[in-house]
Amino acid sequence: MTMIKFIKLNDNAIVPSYGTPFAAGADLYALLDEDIKIESGETVLIHTGIAMQIPDGYAGFVFARSGIATKRGLAPANKVGVIDSDYRGEIMVPIHNHSDKTQEIAVGERVAQMVIMPYAKAKFVETDILDDTVRATSGFGSTGTK
Repeated sequence: MTMIKFIKLNDNAIVPSYGTPFAAGADLYALLDEDIKIESGETVLIHTGIAMQIPDGYAGFVFARSGIATKRGLAPANKVGVIDSDYRGEIMVPIHNHSDKTQEIAVGERVAQMVIMPYAKAKFVETDILDDTVRATSGFGSTGTK
């Protein structure tokens, strides 16, 4: 298990937690003074009141929670947020309302989930030719629908 140091920037902040023993994503909680409404098509930046020290070689990837995304149309505006290991500021989640109705976020509600994952750094090397493959330059649906 990877250890993640964190600071509560606000006494009311809720520590990220896993919903089940085998959950990959830790829930991130809304730090609000009061419940807020998000109009259809609107994006609101939700504070968590938490700052983290993610180890080198890892990043925190912030994903939608399936329940509020599917049932209420609320999901991170940037689809997947990336928290780099050298970032020490507050974790915030830009929540977008994709539904056609005004939605509400409650104080302390779970608004997103964060998965801590290792990543590989790449060195980009310019070349005149790339190795050939069967697929070559075929993309966007080239492998079929079934």
